[in-house]
Amino acid sequence: MKKEFGKMDVAWVKVEQGFPIEPYAVGSLNLEPGELVVVETEAGEVLGTVVGFATLDLEELHIPVEEIPPVLRKATPSDLEKARKNEILEKEAFEYCKQRIEKRNLPMKLVRVKSALDRKRIVFYFTAEGRVDFRALVRDLARKYKTRIEMRQIGIRDEAKLLGGIGPCGRVTCCTLFMNKFHSVSIKMAKEQYLMLNPSKISGLCGRLMCCLAFEHEIYKELAQEFPKVGEKVKTTEGIEGEVISANIIDKKVIISLGEGKGQLTVPLKEIISSKSGGSEK
Repeated sequence: MKKEFGKMDVAWVKVEQGFPIEPYAVGSLNLEPGELVVVETEAGEVLGTVVGFATLDLEELHIPVEEIPPVLRKATPSDLEKARKNEILEKEAFEYCKQRIEKRNLPMKLVRVKSALDRKRIVFYFTAEGRVDFRALVRDLARKYKTRIEMRQIGIRDEAKLLGGIGPCGRVTCCTLFMNKFHSVSIKMAKEQYLMLNPSKISGLCGRLMCCLAFEHEIYKELAQEFPKVGEKVKTTEGIEGEVISANIIDKKVIISLGEGKGQLTVPLKEIISSKSGGSEK
């Protein structure tokens, strides 16, 4: 079957905390920002909130028309009542599943439970270090809730995204607030931003390197071109010599070591010579 492309009006819909904001075809519906709608997800039909609109050029994005799911309908009073009851069900199912995991001594950690509006499917999200034989657990859950049970193993970063929390910056974690996918983050990014390579300082709630290191990497990399490299021998305009051990790019300052037992000195970048910033001496 030939795939169709073209331009399409979509609504960006957020299902709930930790789930990605996805585009859904608007069709003939007249929607407003903040309006509750019903959409199809991996958990089945669920409530979502319209957070914005866009016209997508599907050909440019290489996305066939049929891969953009439609907004099924505006949420009805019946949908809202089902969602309210499902919140109670999800909490109960979470506790019951935890009990069965402990009873069966399974090496897994339950993270989230999500039920479809019609309860035809309940999805249990969990983390584990390896593969888990949860067939007996699924039978327990199916016997209890008499519906289709799905177990989905997620990573530690996905766990932080679903649970949310406050990051070291004092704001809600980026992965929960707006990120749709995770970016690759490396120690090299931290080094190029002259950060202390202390795990507690550069790790997020998930225990992995903070996502914001990737967000800011390119601008830090560009600004760092003005600075001498770590290990470079430099001299200040006052004639003080030392070796660069770090830098504060935001404040435009360089930290130099004066030698063994002589301490260190923080100097404004403009006062550094014999480096890329000054270059007046060779």
